[in-house]
Amino acid sequence: MNPAKRFEIFSRFRAANPHPTTELDYTTPFELLIAVLLSAQATDVGVNKATRRLYPVANTPAAILALGIDELKSYIQTIGLYHTKAKNVMATCQMLIDLHGGEVPHSREALEALPGVGRKTANVVLNTAFGDPTIAVDTHIFRVSNRTGIAPGKDVVVVEQKLLKFVPKEFLQDAHHWLILHGRYTCIARKPLCWNCMIADLCEYKAKTPAPALK
Repeated sequence: MNPAKRFEIFSRFRAANPHPTTELDYTTPFELLIAVLLSAQATDVGVNKATRRLYPVANTPAAILALGIDELKSYIQTIGLYHTKAKNVMATCQMLIDLHGGEVPHSREALEALPGVGRKTANVVLNTAFGDPTIAVDTHIFRVSNRTGIAPGKDVVVVEQKLLKFVPKEFLQDAHHWLILHGRYTCIARKPLCWNCMIADLCEYKAKTPAPALK
C-alpha cells in the first residue's frame, strides 16, 4: 500500500470520528490500567459492568489492597480468568505503592514490570492515559492491518513496528482507536462488512464480502 492511500484511509477515519477513545470506562490512569489488565480475553462491556461496581468502592491501589483479594474477586468474578487477574491486580497495586508512590508510571519499562502487564497493556496506558503516540496491536488491529494492507506482518510486534513507521505522524495519536473500532464493528473476523466500509475502495483485501441480498 502506498503512502497516499494510507493518508486517505486515516483522513476518512478522522473525519468520521475526530476524537476516538477507548470503550473502557475510566477517570484516572490507575482506573484505566486496571480496566485494561482485566480486559484480556474479555469484552470491554463485561469489564465495564464489573468496574462500575468496583470503582465507587475502591479505585486506588491502597483502597483495592484494603479490600483484600477475596472481596476483589467478588467484584470481578463475571470476567474470564478472574482468579489470576485478581492476583495480578493485587500485586500490581502493591508495586505501585512500593515503587511509584501509588501512581501509574509514565514509562514503558516500569509498566511492563507490573504483574499481568505486557507490551499491549503498556501501550494502551501510554497512549490513552498519557497521550503517547503508541499503538497496542490486539486481534482487531492485527486483522485490519493485514487484511487491508495498511501494515501487514506475521506477528503483533512486526505489525506494531510497521504501523509506527507507515501511519502518517498527524494520525499516530489516534490510529490505535480508529483501527480497533474499525475491526470491532466493520472489518470483523468472519465476514467483514465490506459493503458498509468507508475505506472499501482503498482496502487491498481481494475477497471482499458482497452486500447481503434484499429479502
